[in-house]
Amino acid sequence: MPRRNAPFSIIRRLPIYLRILDNLIKKDVDIISSRTLSSRTGFTAEQIRKDLAYFGAFGTRGTGYNTVYLRDKLLKIIGLDKTNHTVVIGSGHLGTAFGRYILMKNPYIRVVGMFDVSNEVIGKKVEGLTIEHIDRLPAVVEEYKVKVAILTIPSAKAQPIVNQLVNSGVTAILNFAPTKLNVPEHVHVHNIDLTIELQSLFYYTVFEEEKDLI
Repeated sequence: MPRRNAPFSIIRRLPIYLRILDNLIKKDVDIISSRTLSSRTGFTAEQIRKDLAYFGAFGTRGTGYNTVYLRDKLLKIIGLDKTNHTVVIGSGHLGTAFGRYILMKNPYIRVVGMFDVSNEVIGKKVEGLTIEHIDRLPAVVEEYKVKVAILTIPSAKAQPIVNQLVNSGVTAILNFAPTKLNVPEHVHVHNIDLTIELQSLFYYTVFEEEKDLI
């Protein structure tokens, strides 16, 4: 299956479909329609069909999609059909929680390293994985051919660590640090600012209050 440079909006939806398919397969559901996927995701059936058709023909008109077949195709499209290693840099409350969640809940991604500079956390274990000093980062990235890293460190320390990651071969970064990172064009950064996400939610509370006054 040739890989295509799909729009980011489509890529963001594929893991949602994958999660639903995983749950259906656990319940021995063999076939699912785009309409059922729509009811479970909130996306329209037409949008789902377009998303999947972007990569090929996976379903049968009037029948639907075979859950195992579609799950396997999505794994290959996303790149989760092989062992995927990641590292977590910053092992405070957020980094530890995120690392623990991946270790316990994500069968497709393996955390092979968690790093920090604080003696308070170095040496502690998270689901059996020992938090190491940041000096060990390049060696672990090289050993496991890590391509994706998770950054949960203060803004002031982010860019030097990112430079180190890029020099070690990392090409995608999930960034929780509230700062813009400078990376080469071939490196993808997905920024998540939890403060902005939380603050933006208050818009909807004001919106609902204003509706009540109309």
